[in-house]
Amino acid sequence: MDRIPKIFKNFYFIAGLVFVIWMIFLDNNDLISQLRLSSKYNDLLKEKEYYQEKIKEVEVDRQGLLSDDELLEKFARERYLMKKENEELFIIVQKD
Repeated sequence: MDRIPKIFKNFYFIAGLVFVIWMIFLDNNDLISQLRLSSKYNDLLKEKEYYQEKIKEVEVDRQGLLSDDELLEKFARERYLMKKENEELFIIVQKD
């Protein structure tokens, strides 16, 4: 018993050590969970930036489509394969 240093026999040291171990490994908000949540938060911020840029692109396209009838017709023909009544539509698919 004399070989154990006096600090390891101290009640406050033992209680503090147990508290630190509890907070790092066993608590619901432990260190591992906090790191995982931080990583997920950063990924979500990157996704947010991506979608905000996409929203800006769509807004530019929308403004163009609402102001130009020729561009609207081109968009409808390309995107939704629309055609006029007296036209025939041929779709050519390129193989890679």
